[in-house]
Amino acid sequence: MTAVILVGAQWGDEGKGKATDLLAGRVDYVVRYQGGNNAGHTVIIPGPEGLQRYALHLLPSGILTPGVTAVIGNGVVIDPAVLFDEITALGERGIDTSRLLISAAAHLIAPYHVVLDRTVERFLGKARIGTTGRGIGPAYSDKVARIGVRVQDLYDEPILREKVAAALAGKNQLLVKVFNRRAIDADEVVDHLLAYADRLRGHVADTARVLNDALDSGRVVLLEGGQGTLLDVDHGTYPFVTSSNPTAGGACTGSGIGPTRIDRVVGIVKAYATRVGSGPFPTELFDSFGERLRTVGGEVGTTTGRPRRTGWYDTVVTRHAARINGLTDLFVTKLDVLTGIDPIPVAVGYEVAGERTDELPMTQTDIHHARPVYELLPGWQESISGARRLADLPHNARAYLDAIEQAAGVPVSAIGVGPERDATIVVRDLLQPLT
Repeated sequence: MTAVILVGAQWGDEGKGKATDLLAGRVDYVVRYQGGNNAGHTVIIPGPEGLQRYALHLLPSGILTPGVTAVIGNGVVIDPAVLFDEITALGERGIDTSRLLISAAAHLIAPYHVVLDRTVERFLGKARIGTTGRGIGPAYSDKVARIGVRVQDLYDEPILREKVAAALAGKNQLLVKVFNRRAIDADEVVDHLLAYADRLRGHVADTARVLNDALDSGRVVLLEGGQGTLLDVDHGTYPFVTSSNPTAGGACTGSGIGPTRIDRVVGIVKAYATRVGSGPFPTELFDSFGERLRTVGGEVGTTTGRPRRTGWYDTVVTRHAARINGLTDLFVTKLDVLTGIDPIPVAVGYEVAGERTDELPMTQTDIHHARPVYELLPGWQESISGARRLADLPHNARAYLDAIEQAAGVPVSAIGVGPERDATIVVRDLLQPLT
């Protein structure tokens, strides 16, 4: 059996889609285990008319590989309208989505979740979190409050009507009396959701059982998270985080696969750092280097279209991610973007209130006031986009990877040197169980 988790080890947007696509041809199942259509994976693969770019939001990246069963796990929140827009768009490009499985226990994003998300975010003004406004947080709030609507409820209409009415009882009071918005009609919401029941039916399954049976049969399962460790609701830069657990622990709860069945946990890190939305970002750049990273790296949010904030690589963040996730490997992406920068600053610690620390500060206030302590590493001028072996890289590029590896205490097992599927250096096979 082999079960491998791919997890973002920064603030998301690290290139997890590329990593999944690289491995998908050798796996049987690819599982999305948390988040919703607030996450986005960009995958570039060869096609009959050249390179094809796909932007995925709810569907696992493995959906692009023939023969792979893509699974949306119980930990995901699903907007059915977005899901079927994505399925239709892929179908128009010749992608078969018939093997998609969706957990009956996954929660649904209802129209009132989107309304509340956008209304509350506007109301917060300067204190806003920077959400995507797609109803993700309110849907997770209802899940935890035990008033959520699940996929399986679409097939028991009385239960569905009861749950929607219960959820709207309080929400309409809030919308009308606090935000001066009109009340939402429960019957309209039910009709909206039921319109997707028949289209979903053929995909709905007890995915936890399916995945465990697959592992029992010797199949290979790849678990793919959205966002990243520093956006984890428990272990990230709270409150500027997502509403779920993108970390490795979330892969187990969001898929129904027990932790003893996980063979490897691969942390995806960009060779620099980016962040979307509000919140602390110690190495953020506001100068020409920041703009260069944004331009050369194509740093625009897959889901939001917003320019990403950019900064230098932060070893403190990766060390935190390695500990929280129990990382066994690092996959470093976009190393090619750093070509031509010399020297390259790397944050090796922070200064907080006049004191040096090499660990992520414990409190929200200290993280906000953390100032990076940089070490300057020599850069390289040679193009590395054609490198396919570690030996093909310039000496200084290999030294940069060595510094990343040493700081995290985790081996670098793969390196992305371009956006294409084959623009990757594989140092160690990520699908082999560790011995």
